[in-house]
Amino acid sequence: MAENNRLGFTSSLGAILAAAGGAVGLGNIWRFPYMLGQNGGGAFLLVYVLFVLLIGIPLMMTEFVIGRRAQSNVVGAYKKLGGGKKRWMALGVFGVLAALMIYAFYSVVAGWTLNYVVLSCGGKLQGLDAAAVSGVFADFTQGSFWPLFYQFLFLALTGLVITMGVQKGIEKVAKILMPVLFILLLLMCVRSLTLSGAAKGLSFLFKPDFGKINGSVVLSALGQSFFSLSIGMGAMVTYGSYIRKEDNLVKTSVWIAVCDSLVAILAGVVIFPAVFAFGMNPSSGPELVYIVLPNVFNSMPAGTLFAVVFFLLLTIAALTSTISLLEIIVAFAVEELHWKRGTASLACTLLVFLLGISCTLSFGPMKDFTLFGRTVFDLFDLLTASYIMPIGALLMTIFLGWCFPKVEVMDELTNGGRLKGRFVNLYYFILRYLAPLALLVILVSGIVG
Repeated sequence: MAENNRLGFTSSLGAILAAAGGAVGLGNIWRFPYMLGQNGGGAFLLVYVLFVLLIGIPLMMTEFVIGRRAQSNVVGAYKKLGGGKKRWMALGVFGVLAALMIYAFYSVVAGWTLNYVVLSCGGKLQGLDAAAVSGVFADFTQGSFWPLFYQFLFLALTGLVITMGVQKGIEKVAKILMPVLFILLLLMCVRSLTLSGAAKGLSFLFKPDFGKINGSVVLSALGQSFFSLSIGMGAMVTYGSYIRKEDNLVKTSVWIAVCDSLVAILAGVVIFPAVFAFGMNPSSGPELVYIVLPNVFNSMPAGTLFAVVFFLLLTIAALTSTISLLEIIVAFAVEELHWKRGTASLACTLLVFLLGISCTLSFGPMKDFTLFGRTVFDLFDLLTASYIMPIGALLMTIFLGWCFPKVEVMDELTNGGRLKGRFVNLYYFILRYLAPLALLVILVSGIVG
């Protein structure tokens, strides 16, 4: 970097909280609950946790190895470790492209959460019936000015954090926001568990019905494990380049996966007992958070307060993720294009906003504009989740598993031989065979589906 005395995270805790923040996001609190609700509850959770352990953690370790070994952004990392070969540099560009597209549509939903904080604080959802709550969501998302306003506000907030740098921005903010996130989640869990009828929700979440495990559930759980851990888009390569040489990459990866999965499970504990307690549909889909839950909050004592708390924690989760997305792009601009960090943050934020305008308007003025039969928002979502991220992760496994010296991988995973490496053979089996197979399954299903 131009500020490249390679300022990185100052502690193991800072690295874990920052990277966990990058992984934790709307995928945990918005996407995970409705995916679980649509795929059999506890059965989905069981398969999801299994995939996180077997494949998610090893792939996160892989991204950290690449980043820390190269001490560079995602494009620079593959350029450096790939010997300057264009095919590996292209893999890094793939990561930047994924971050741009994901951030463009992700910031749309992030803007929704910010709007719902404002609505909840103002009591605008209080006392509304189910049809009126649904109408509020439709009226807002189908508009033009306010969705764009909240999207830009969220982008600007993220850009401000990135402008402050790795230590004073990303790490410092993560050390504040991640503990606050867990505190708010636990408060919401306590409230949800005290509702009459909450036991049905816990049973749905934690008591797996093995008869519901089918190919669709397995595939959904596999895809969610990759999406939730932010695998295949360069975020963990970028953050890995900021991890200190003395930190244990294996333990760091495990802790991040535990934090990420714990947030998703706690979100389920918040949502499903409340949903069952008030007779709502647990398989409502994406509208579960923005339509079903406001109805739940309206049905409980002090519901407005808990609506504010819930949408605030959802906003925090979104912000920690958008920080990691923007850092991928900014780190590339600073290191490869030699821009100053402030300039890069501003330029990249404006670029994402311009790209994201069509995603926001996909729910309103541009809802009838389609490409390949999909709105721009849906197309970006499909391309990144079903193609770009899996392809990026697949090529990454080929690069590190088959084309990069094993001795150098061992050196990173054992910190130069100071740590035991008895797990390395298992890691290589997953990296070379199991993970690529899983990624191919996701890719094929995306094409066939």
